[in-house]
Amino acid sequence: MQRYFLGNHQLDRNMIRIGGDDYHHIVRVMRMKPGDEVGVVFPDGRTAISEIAAIHEDVVELVIRAWDEKVRELPVDVTIGISLLKKDNFDMVVQKGTELGVSRFIPFISERTVVKLDERKIVKRMTRWEKIAKEAAEQAERNKIPIIEKPQFLKDLVAKNDEFDFCCVAYEEAGRNFETKNFLKTLQEMKRGQTVLFLFGPEGGFHETEIEFMKEHAFIFCGLGPRILRAETAPLYVLSAISFYFELMR
Repeated sequence: MQRYFLGNHQLDRNMIRIGGDDYHHIVRVMRMKPGDEVGVVFPDGRTAISEIAAIHEDVVELVIRAWDEKVRELPVDVTIGISLLKKDNFDMVVQKGTELGVSRFIPFISERTVVKLDERKIVKRMTRWEKIAKEAAEQAERNKIPIIEKPQFLKDLVAKNDEFDFCCVAYEEAGRNFETKNFLKTLQEMKRGQTVLFLFGPEGGFHETEIEFMKEHAFIFCGLGPRILRAETAPLYVLSAISFYFELMR
């Protein structure tokens, strides 16, 4: 069932009014008619099974028929901190990461980050990322859209380590040395509802001084198997493993 997030749309008692881009998607893309059903997700994560009552020139009116109580979020809260990437690779991480259950994305700038953004470009990119995340969350039938924070410097992000229950970093040297225990051990220690920050470096990897800084802040260095993954692949590996461990093994 197609799903839409309520956002700034209007709710009047039992009637939902949807306009803007979602109106266009319902009417022009999906070509829905009165009587068709969609899921409407409220800001608190509740999902209403709603029936289209009427389609007007710029708004669709829907009536709530039932409530979908299914929760489709990961049992643990995962924040992905990742360097700005070249081309559209960051877009792909946002899209696929959203489908896999990320709660928050934090883009960062590190010593070897190639991409440079001025304030105007940051605003434009964030608007694009938020749109990608919204559409991916709808496609995946999630109960919430991930938060995407403004790009920040790596040192500022690392210094927030006390905001999370666990802080990890995907480190290619750990993979080269066949380190296999830290990631699994972290998953085994995590309890449902806890938070984890997982950092992923740029295409050229982290600088040695950054590695030392993360060690000083008690980050857990994790190998992700014997193969060296691209910057845009590693977060998807981690998210898939977290989903497998918490949602399929239990």
